[in-house]
Amino acid sequence: MNSSIEQKKSEVAELVAKIQESKAVVAFKYQGLTVDKFMQLRRAMRANGCEVKIVKNNISRRAANECGYEALAEALAGPVAMIFSKDDVVAPAKQIFKFADDNKCVEVVKGVVDGDIYEFDKLEALSKLPSYETLLTQLAAGMLGTVRQLAIGLNMLVEKQEAE
Repeated sequence: MNSSIEQKKSEVAELVAKIQESKAVVAFKYQGLTVDKFMQLRRAMRANGCEVKIVKNNISRRAANECGYEALAEALAGPVAMIFSKDDVVAPAKQIFKFADDNKCVEVVKGVVDGDIYEFDKLEALSKLPSYETLLTQLAAGMLGTVRQLAIGLNMLVEKQEAE
């Protein structure tokens, strides 16, 4: 009996470490999802640098409480899986909402992004953000347009001074 308590404590400690080292954690309900579909989701998440883990609710609630995420712990009831991302804060939300569009039995519950609790609405808004590369491209395009306008203006000023 003592060994089972120690095993549960070590599982909680492992999950606490995983939550703390993740930039984003998203909890979702998966009841009604086939094994093939769940494996499809795992592959898609792994391809985007995320990990999907099914943990017993008691252990996940204890881990969430230890990390100070009581609101997340309250949402961990029933068959709930968790997605962890160490690098990208947008990828878990983007991928699970994309997957949930095709699989109506998947329901996003709550998440933690950079230490803040995100409700469904915030996670959905996060999932609609463009990717990091797209944002960089948009920034570069905006800056390039401004530089081009400056170059045209300076050229017109030089031509005007030469004409005088």
